[in-house]
Amino acid sequence: MKTLKKQESAYARSLIEANLNAMVIISSDGKIVDMNEVFVNITGKVREEVINTDFVVYCTEPQKAREIYQEIFAKGFVSDFQLTIIDHKLTDVLFNGFVYKDEAGEVLGAVIMARDIASQKKIEKELNEAKLFAEEAQSKAESATQIAENAVKAKQQFLSNMSHEIRTPMNAIIGFTKVVLKTELTAKQKEYLTAIKMSGDALIVLINDILDLAKVDAGKMTFEQTPFKLALSISAMLHLFETKIQEKNLVLVTEYDDNIPEVLIGDPVRLHQIILNLVSNAVKFTTKGKITVSVRLLSEDEENVNVEFTVADTGIGITEDKIEKIFENFQQASSGTSRLYGGTGLGLAIVKQLLDLQGVKVIVKSKVDEGSSFSFILSFQKTNAEAELETKIMELNTEIKNINVLVVEDMALNQLLMKTLLDDFGFECDITANGKLAIEKLETKPYDIILMDLQMPEMNGFEATDYIRNTMKSKIPIIALTADVTTVDLAKCNEVGMNDYLAKPVDERTLYSKIISLVNQKMPLKENDEEDKENSAIKKAKYVDLDYLVHRTKSNPKLMMEMISLYLLQTPPLIYTMKQSLLNKDWHLLYSAMHKIIPSFSIMGISADFEEMAKKIQEYASRLEQLDGIQDLVLQLETVCLQACTELEEELKRIKEIK
Repeated sequence: MKTLKKQESAYARSLIEANLNAMVIISSDGKIVDMNEVFVNITGKVREEVINTDFVVYCTEPQKAREIYQEIFAKGFVSDFQLTIIDHKLTDVLFNGFVYKDEAGEVLGAVIMARDIASQKKIEKELNEAKLFAEEAQSKAESATQIAENAVKAKQQFLSNMSHEIRTPMNAIIGFTKVVLKTELTAKQKEYLTAIKMSGDALIVLINDILDLAKVDAGKMTFEQTPFKLALSISAMLHLFETKIQEKNLVLVTEYDDNIPEVLIGDPVRLHQIILNLVSNAVKFTTKGKITVSVRLLSEDEENVNVEFTVADTGIGITEDKIEKIFENFQQASSGTSRLYGGTGLGLAIVKQLLDLQGVKVIVKSKVDEGSSFSFILSFQKTNAEAELETKIMELNTEIKNINVLVVEDMALNQLLMKTLLDDFGFECDITANGKLAIEKLETKPYDIILMDLQMPEMNGFEATDYIRNTMKSKIPIIALTADVTTVDLAKCNEVGMNDYLAKPVDERTLYSKIISLVNQKMPLKENDEEDKENSAIKKAKYVDLDYLVHRTKSNPKLMMEMISLYLLQTPPLIYTMKQSLLNKDWHLLYSAMHKIIPSFSIMGISADFEEMAKKIQEYASRLEQLDGIQDLVLQLETVCLQACTELEEELKRIKEIK
């Protein structure tokens, strides 16, 4: 029997040593218990020195190596996991591993093999070089038109892949940074995380700029002609800059001509790109003062209107000899501008090219240290048609629940991020890894909406949506989650029947707004709608609903009392300031009072309608002039805030008694 065991052991050892790849056997805690001579040679040590050392110390990325063996013990195997092992030249390898068990089925350890892929990479490189050489040889034999078409296709495919590959990890980085920033942090932690988020945001801007410029260069930039509400469109776009403008203590002034027809025919997406780049440029180069966005009607006839758009700032200005230069690709007014203010030098280039394609010229006026203004005139058709639905950015409302969401996403990080966001919204969600599994879910359980990734194994988002629409005959709203924002994919989303799309990294308020908007369209009126209205009316008789505060404080009475007391302390003086500033026509002071009072509405559960009222007063104040209706709004808001104070005083007493 001993002889047989010795033979088996010798046979196993010969198999291990015969393997040309590095092979190592580890325990469940990652300690090396055996290895072949190939692995010994890699370490540069003798076998006795390697035994009982940590497997991860022989890899350039210990954490990733630890994830490998943990996954092996969790799943039973792992395949083609790429890492670099530490030898005299740092070799790229593909790790494969599996657990081994005793006769009783208990896991004893894991066997890991590392295959050197340096030669494979060399072959791939040679194949790529050969392919490039063949393409060049072929291109010489083709006509100039054929060459251009091939170049466009190659560029579009490259951009599609690049966008997807970069945006997918960026989605997780930025998304989880936002989630962590909402938790309790030290000042230093918040500072570091804010720096991470800013860097991620800067990367996304860079990606967007390059993709937009490439689409213009490739002739793929198209201009839609759809009915839209210009005022709403401008307002929604400027909303994106609120946080950045507040951080820099600037004032955003919007001057909108009410004589412009409500609905026009044009391309709101391209208009957004132009104004967004101009406002972004203004914010970047303005350290104090204000940014003014002016939209005014120049002329109109029976069919068309001409509208002038102006974005002006009180920033650093531009010297006259540099004005033409700023519209060139990757150029800024001076060599030090990028270093001091950041940016790619692509924003204004994109503005100019988008306007050039429409036969429109951008006019620049600027004085150094006084500011700049950028103006252009666009023509729109008049229409009696209804505007296409534009998603209004909504504040999170914890009262809106009972929304069941199916998330179809194959990346584990993105799955966790989407679950975290949807949990914060108070929504229920199930997560599946591909379209096939999503269809199986839909056949067994009803959902209100689907968030569908596009690139997935087995069945991608396009195929799944096509099946849901044409085979299942379902009209459930579907939002595409895409890291690829090329026009080709967006057109394909519409073709297969998706209702909307959301580019990664996901903005949580945009996600929330799109979900609520689509679910509200889908949901029919309930039979007990009248009863709901009555309950709603009873509920609205009170201005304060502390559900949000209870949730955020985790029902901590001490913290609740502290927050209510702070509200009662700060609100009456702000009401007085609000009324006095209106009386004195001190618009800056009124704007400041509104800025301070608005965040308290959601914290104290005061209806979003009143928060919108406060924002409207703030918007009026930003125009620095008396406008019809502002006095009534101030009086209404005063009534609301005073009533809220009365209710909160009662709540404070009640909590003290319970405590």
